[in-house]
Amino acid sequence: MAKRGYAILGSKRQIAWTLLAVIVPILCACSLRPTGEEGRDSAAMDTAAATKDVQPVYFDWFEYRGNDPMFAEPLAPGEFQNPILAGFYPDPSIVYAEDAYYMVTSSFSYYPGIPLFRSTDLVNWQQLGHVLTRPSQLKLHEVGVSRGIYAPTIRYHQGTFYVISTAVDSGGGNFIVTTRDPAGEWSDPIYLPEINGIDPDLFFDDDGKVYIAHNGPPIGEPLYQGHRAIWLWQYDLGTQKVMAGTGRVIVNGGVDLASEPVWIEAPHIYRVDGWYYLLCAEGGTSDKHSEVVFRTRSLDKPFSPYSGNPILTQRDLDPNRANPVATAGHADLVQTPAGDWWVVFLATRNYQQRHFNTGRETFLLPVKWRDGWPIILPKGELVALRSEAPALPITNTRTINVNSRAGIQPTTGNFIWRDDFDGEVLSMPWNMLRTPSEGWYSFDAGKLAITGGSNDLSSLAQPAFLGRRLQHQNAVATTSLAVPSSPKLRAGLAAFQSEQAYYYLAVERVGSDLSVSVWRQNGVNSDRVVQRQLTSGLDGIELRVEIALDRISFSYKTDKLNSVGSWVTLVENLDAKILSTAQAGGFVGSYLGLHVVNTDD
Repeated sequence: MAKRGYAILGSKRQIAWTLLAVIVPILCACSLRPTGEEGRDSAAMDTAAATKDVQPVYFDWFEYRGNDPMFAEPLAPGEFQNPILAGFYPDPSIVYAEDAYYMVTSSFSYYPGIPLFRSTDLVNWQQLGHVLTRPSQLKLHEVGVSRGIYAPTIRYHQGTFYVISTAVDSGGGNFIVTTRDPAGEWSDPIYLPEINGIDPDLFFDDDGKVYIAHNGPPIGEPLYQGHRAIWLWQYDLGTQKVMAGTGRVIVNGGVDLASEPVWIEAPHIYRVDGWYYLLCAEGGTSDKHSEVVFRTRSLDKPFSPYSGNPILTQRDLDPNRANPVATAGHADLVQTPAGDWWVVFLATRNYQQRHFNTGRETFLLPVKWRDGWPIILPKGELVALRSEAPALPITNTRTINVNSRAGIQPTTGNFIWRDDFDGEVLSMPWNMLRTPSEGWYSFDAGKLAITGGSNDLSSLAQPAFLGRRLQHQNAVATTSLAVPSSPKLRAGLAAFQSEQAYYYLAVERVGSDLSVSVWRQNGVNSDRVVQRQLTSGLDGIELRVEIALDRISFSYKTDKLNSVGSWVTLVENLDAKILSTAQAGGFVGSYLGLHVVNTDD
């Protein structure tokens, strides 16, 4: 997973954490009570036992509206829309198995971990659930949002699905989980302590041998900042262990070591027509990101780079172009039953050239073969936002049903997504930060009850926060909630990128007084932007957050304002660029969601 190339990581400490994660073995956190995909909801119902003296805040519904101009025009017949997974879905990996395509992406410090999607046409995707749904699988505690689960690879072999990934700063480092039913439970992790690095790939050769490739340090001292290597190990399926003494470097530095290439990573190996192909990201995930390819006749022999590398990048285009798609790279290939090749990869939709609040998204493009090499995008060509769709059976995945785990969620285009909380479990788009150790939410008579603890959004401990991805440059999130009944409770809507970058629109009771405020965290600076007193005796309030590219606005509505209940602007046109990766740093995108905190704890 190419994540290091940012000159905008935000601080020297973040860079140090990144380097530390690939040099120092990662210690395993203590095991927690296991729960499954449904168990994360039933576990949360233990709120009364865990926080019996704190009154919950009740949310009636939550609605998200996305409205980007690029999605507005209807698709022409036979077209598909990029990105295929809009919003924070980076580092995609794909496999064809059992007459369908399965795809996973990174999840970093969000829980459940590793979202899992299924499609029959490569264009329309249905989320099946998550791979890591139990605390025994995902041990994320006291870690920053841009740590956690990096760059999973999904593969299929003889009836079993495999996901191999890295838990950075938590868990046990690199690991494999397996299942026979990708929509069901996945195994607990099989840890790989021999692997010192990130972005592992699993390759099943025709002769029965199994290999793991990954990013790691070069042999000896690095020659320059960003000097990395690709390692290859043999893996024993029977013992579920890396075979000692088999590790060796297969790419040192990148395509051309003399030119000092940086952050060679995200390796994937394929066998095609007697050749072994190695696909890697190079250049870091900022504007120099790219995808390069190597090949060899035998895994015992050196890999040779393609003379036409890179085979995918946007770094050679005019940086001043309007609404650029940028940072393209970190790719995975898949072949259809008809023999056609396609690639999924990450890229960003930028505004003002370098800013993106939506995070790194998943795109799709066809792959052409030329002189025995795969070509994704010729030099100088733009990543197309609309292209001719694959010649595959079309699956209608536009139906929205947020209250059923089997329901299909929108993944791209403009849409309205609403949750009325009338189910018994959380809908799949909801995530929380880090692994839960106690219950703090439940469902009660068609409402979502959240009990706030002392952890706010700047804490590395788990806050009482449920969010869904920001999938549009222009979006509105609205919720209706009962005003907090307990003093010192603060509840409302958050626009969250990281512990150092968020806005929080909240209603708060201090004694008999009730107010609504906007709080801002921008790096080390925290302030209350605005506060307004509310009419006493209110039972409920609606809150709204509106994002339009680099601007963010906040408003509220109560039935006490007038006969029709008009929206009242609290503050408008604040700087939304603090939510962009260019300013906030890290590797994640923004979320919109619900947060409750007890300021008296």
